[in-house]
Amino acid sequence: MARVLIAGESWMTISTHVKGVDEFSVHSYVEGVGPLKNALEAQGHEVVHMPAHVVPMAFPGSAEELATYDAVVLSDIGANSIQLAPDVFEKFIPGQDRLAALAQWTKDGGALVMIGGYLSFSGFQARAAFRNTAIAEVLPVDMLSEDDRWELPAGLTAQVEQPEHKAIGSAGTDWPLLLGYNRTVLKPGAELVASINGDPLIALSETGNGRSAVFTSDCSPHWAPKQFCEEWPGYQEIFGGIIDWVTKKV
Repeated sequence: MARVLIAGESWMTISTHVKGVDEFSVHSYVEGVGPLKNALEAQGHEVVHMPAHVVPMAFPGSAEELATYDAVVLSDIGANSIQLAPDVFEKFIPGQDRLAALAQWTKDGGALVMIGGYLSFSGFQARAAFRNTAIAEVLPVDMLSEDDRWELPAGLTAQVEQPEHKAIGSAGTDWPLLLGYNRTVLKPGAELVASINGDPLIALSETGNGRSAVFTSDCSPHWAPKQFCEEWPGYQEIFGGIIDWVTKKV
């Protein structure tokens, strides 16, 4: 089975409590990686989670470092967090172009997956900012230049274009509602496995000797409600199938 690096899927929150003339701040740390990590481990994969606050210091920046993994998953982590290592951003010392290294590693036979969120693809106010990076070359979709979030507060189900595709295992066609996704455009020659609202949901592509895939909605709340990511057996089939496909296990 595959050794998978998941970068992102964590966040810190600062809330201010005002009580009369007094106020104080409360800080909390949350990880949203649980459903995805559990699903992949249940399929036999080894998962290494790199939380968002660790990414600027520790994300692999060379082919040698990336070679310790079979697949890299970017989930709700923006391009700046990967590119702006502390030495670059705080000390103005030239460093590694880690997204260029990741793109080249993918072309050379690696396996890359991007999962949707407020800091995926173009993202909230286009702050995820992957569109003008080397990663854009190797994904199966083109990204928008503006805020690409499409909120679906009433929920919408996916349209499974290829029910028998190995990338979704035995998930079938009756999927729970999703509450949003990142809008993208399918590239010519890429493979559309599932769509939502007429846009790509699961898309795949061969890129050089490697493979890439996208799931443009979320792997955890809020876009992926509990009925999708915790209660539905198809969730494990989808993400296990995507990893198996990009790592050429199927």
